[in-house]
Amino acid sequence: MSVIHRFIGKDKDYRWEGVAVREYDEEFLGVTRQIIIGPEDASNNFHLRYFRLEPGSHSHLESHPHEHGVIILHGRARVQLNNEYFEVKPYDAIFISGNDLHQFTPIGNEPLGFLCVIKDKNSK
Repeated sequence: MSVIHRFIGKDKDYRWEGVAVREYDEEFLGVTRQIIIGPEDASNNFHLRYFRLEPGSHSHLESHPHEHGVIILHGRARVQLNNEYFEVKPYDAIFISGNDLHQFTPIGNEPLGFLCVIKDKNSK
């Protein structure tokens, strides 16, 4: 069944109706995620997520078998892709290949916010 999650945020408080704001990981204070489209919506092929990283925080340094598509919405970041580092800004799009090591770290005094699309791990 199709669903619409209406945007209810303002300024840089990105929120969607009916979508919980969750801590990214207990070890990573200042990082939250929202699963805008995912298993709760019966999405069988992909997940659309929004991450917010406060200044001074960072995401996991990790790799996964699945690809990621990322669009920066606000803030600036240093992105590690394997052994290379890149600076990104709003509206930059990033493709992360499966099994590539990656990490996001905000730069400056503003939070970093980005959308991330991944394939559902149960999808074929």
